[in-house]
Parts: sequence; C-alpha cells; structure tokens
Amino acid sequence: MQSDRNLSHLNSKGDVHMVDVGDRPSTFREAHAQGSIQMDRETFDLILRGETPKGDVLAVARIAAIQAAKRTWELIPLCHPISLSGMDVDIQPAEHLPGLRLNCRCRTTGPTGVEMEAMVAVSVGLLTLYDMLKAVDPAMTIGSIQLIHKSGGRNGVWNR
Repeated sequence: MQSDRNLSHLNSKGDVHMVDVGDRPSTFREAHAQGSIQMDRETFDLILRGETPKGDVLAVARIAAIQAAKRTWELIPLCHPISLSGMDVDIQPAEHLPGLRLNCRCRTTGPTGVEMEAMVAVSVGLLTLYDMLKAVDPAMTIGSIQLIHKSGGRNGVWNR
C-alpha cells in the first residue's frame, strides 16, 4: 500500500463516512475475483459424479454468488448500491487441491467500481459450497479469496 494515498472513507475530522461519488463520471468498470475450497478426495469425487446428498451444489453456489453480489451494499457498510450490468460465475474442479476454484466477474457502468461485489460473490459462493457439503466433509478449507483484475475509473487497470 502506498503511504501517500488518503483513506477516502475518512472525512477531514477523521470520522468514517460514505464517499460521495456523485461528481465522478460514469465509466465502464469490471472486476474479477477468485477463491477456492479444498476438500477430501472423496467429497471432490461426489461432486464430479453429481452424487452429493443435497443435490446440485454448483448451481446453488452460483445463484448464491449472484445474489450476494447484488446485495453487497447491504453487507459492507460503506459500499454504494450498484446496478450490475452483468456478472459471470464460474466454478471449476481443481484436481491438485482437490477442490473447486470459483471465479466471479462483475460489470457495471457507473461512478464506482465493482471489486467488492466480485469479492463478496466469491466469498458467499464458497461459503454456500461449504454449507451444502459440510455433512460429508466438515474439514473443508476456504482460501485464497483475492482480486485478480479490475478496470475502469480514475485508477485504470490493475492486475494481480
């Protein structure tokens, strides 16, 4: 982190406030976040065979991720409500873990970015997978939730 940057969620008195984005131009913005869940090989194989006790865990996790992105402003206190123009949720097997990797890409045209929406979507999608599979594998581990890419706005493009 650069020490010369101001913390925008603090006003001149040092009090927390919601940043006013009303004078910012609306630009296309995109964010990609990723995370993973590691599990026993047996649990991983159940998912691949479509034989999990609670049904299609991948479909439910995708829906949960989408819902979470749309409600990020209700969960993270200083986030603005954002009109998402598009969102992709992709869940892929990760043999080497064994486990799953969840990727989320959020898009909008507006005065503020969608990084938090992508990160919250990944987090809730992974938590949903844990919830639906914990009966067969309570030792699963969620990890590596991170922003991979963001673009748009005054800071331009950033890539991990």
